[in-house]
Amino acid sequence: MTRIYTKSGDAGETGLFDGTRVSKADLRVDAYGAVDELNAWLGLVRAEQVPADVGDMLASIQVQLFALGALLADPRHRIASRVQKAALGDQDVVRLENWIDELDLKLPPLRRFILPGGTRAGALLHLARTVCRRAERRIVAIGPGGFEPLVVTYVNRLSDLLFVMARAVNDRAAVPETEW
Repeated sequence: MTRIYTKSGDAGETGLFDGTRVSKADLRVDAYGAVDELNAWLGLVRAEQVPADVGDMLASIQVQLFALGALLADPRHRIASRVQKAALGDQDVVRLENWIDELDLKLPPLRRFILPGGTRAGALLHLARTVCRRAERRIVAIGPGGFEPLVVTYVNRLSDLLFVMARAVNDRAAVPETEW
């Protein structure tokens, strides 16, 4: 049986995909840690009573966030060519865009900013959106060449989807939005 603890991080370092040891405060580790936190928030949203289609979308996104985290843990950009489930492509961004369009089509037009809230699931989706934006900032902080460009595109589009999902969940529950 393999133990969950390795003790290799007891000195404040962790290993990247290529074997490099870095501080747990490294920008790259901070970025994939923020993606991991986002994934956990999405798990909490899925634990709420969300519509089946939204739950299915979130489950798919959670799998892709593991791939995204793996890409961030790979400074030499080699994992995607060796580990199929760590690949992220343009079609994944297009899928997010299609979901945004599909959900947004059934919503009232957005006229003003809205306050985060509504149902518990809607409020959690708004919270997940802000965590997604923080993850995006942490990824960008790694610097040019430090990640595959598609990573930022995916996370940027995901935050848009989470906003629309929050609106859709609230709308389906007939909970009105509070405009600012």
